[in-house]
Amino acid sequence: MSGPQRHLVLWVPDWPVRAAFGAEAATEPVAIVQANVVVACSGAARQRGVRRGDRRRAAQMKAPDLRMLPADPMRDERLFLPLLRILEERVPGIHPLRPGLVALRARGAARYYGGEREAAMHLIEVLAENGHPSARAGVADGLFTAEQAARLADPMLVVPPGEARPFLAPLPVEALSEPDAAAFFEKLGVRTLGDLAALDARAVFDRLGQRGARLHALAGGADSRAGEPQPPEPDLARRVDFDAPLTQADQIAFAVRQTADAVIAALAERSQVCTEVRIDMTDDDGSLDSREWLHPTSFDSGDLVDRVRWQLEALAPSASTEVRVGAGICEVRITPTRIDDSANHQPGLFGQGPEQRLHHVVSRVQALLGHRAVVTPVIAGGRRLAERQVLQPWGDRLPRERDAAQPWPGSMPHPLPSEIFIPPVPIRVTAADDSPPVVDDRGELSAAPARIEGAAIMLWAGPWPLRERSWDAPRSRSAQRLQIVDEHQRAWLVLWEDDSWWAEGRYR
Repeated sequence: MSGPQRHLVLWVPDWPVRAAFGAEAATEPVAIVQANVVVACSGAARQRGVRRGDRRRAAQMKAPDLRMLPADPMRDERLFLPLLRILEERVPGIHPLRPGLVALRARGAARYYGGEREAAMHLIEVLAENGHPSARAGVADGLFTAEQAARLADPMLVVPPGEARPFLAPLPVEALSEPDAAAFFEKLGVRTLGDLAALDARAVFDRLGQRGARLHALAGGADSRAGEPQPPEPDLARRVDFDAPLTQADQIAFAVRQTADAVIAALAERSQVCTEVRIDMTDDDGSLDSREWLHPTSFDSGDLVDRVRWQLEALAPSASTEVRVGAGICEVRITPTRIDDSANHQPGLFGQGPEQRLHHVVSRVQALLGHRAVVTPVIAGGRRLAERQVLQPWGDRLPRERDAAQPWPGSMPHPLPSEIFIPPVPIRVTAADDSPPVVDDRGELSAAPARIEGAAIMLWAGPWPLRERSWDAPRSRSAQRLQIVDEHQRAWLVLWEDDSWWAEGRYR
């Protein structure tokens, strides 16, 4: 039986800072902020006490001359691309994890350069020759362990085969990059990866489900993460042109079947599969409709045809089988945007397991009933709690404008209420004189709240303003939030809006 997969990870520290500030990042106190929080900073800034996670004002108090720029992932990726190409010239199979961090399977590089240490040092020298002398490398069993080794390297650290668990044991649970889970484990007294790995695996699964089981496996050195596939070559794209524009969805779906087969065949020749695809449709007016589609496992030609049909249905008027009045589709282009090694998607010895069976069943239902007939709940961004739960069609990517990672001024921080009222329900909040307290435009209460739904109020906090679309008068909304704990130890999140009190959620 073969041993665990060895990985080599290369890390260029503080890449977002380097991408934004260039040479200044080496000597000046500079930082990158997102939503008024420091997400990256230079070594000079750290010497002044600035740390990731600091609020903007706190960072400025520690280093008054600190220069800050907003986070820009596109900038980070664009400037990292030339360095990525240089690495790909030295060794094939580079997997970019994120700008400044790449991984590759160590076996091929080690055989070519004469060993894991030799391969790691060669790639570190390549990065140094191209202006990044602080680059570090880690080699270990599994991608997660190799990444932790790279972060501790100076400039290189090789974890011997079979030593992943003792190497990871002293690291804090924050190394899992799961803040919520780390906070939960710390409350239980589990502060290191060794503490987490020592817990009973079944107990962790029962309490935290599949996510907890994965984190438990990572802590014990059983790395379950696969390298992020690299972007595919442009020549994998295929297109079909129609002599006469077509308006019927069934006609177009039938016509692109051979094109879908060609895409899958081109991938198969390279022993690859597609996990994300972009479909571009051009009509006879020159308008382009482009959409990216995800797949929980990998696409086959039937899946691609289904996505073409669903995209056409989104263009069609209601109760009509035609694509668009006065316009027909004259070109369809299918472009794989993310690929992976087909070996990672082969069925197991005893079948493909419950996840694959689930996807097969759901996809069949979706094909029979329509794209939007099968939905899954997704956490999205939003200022109001009801807006944060979105029912997303199976296989769709959440729109970027609803990304929960983006700043949402006025949104509630964690922990959030466990019970959400959709829509908010009217609730009786009264002051000591049994009249409802009023919140004015400046956020001041006319009287302290004394009772909620007839129960005495023990504690309350707020109000906090919630303002939306202040630039658009017809659509603008304004409210005030309060948190209230009553005598029955029930915690409420309430809204003052439209001169009334509403219950938005309840903590349990």
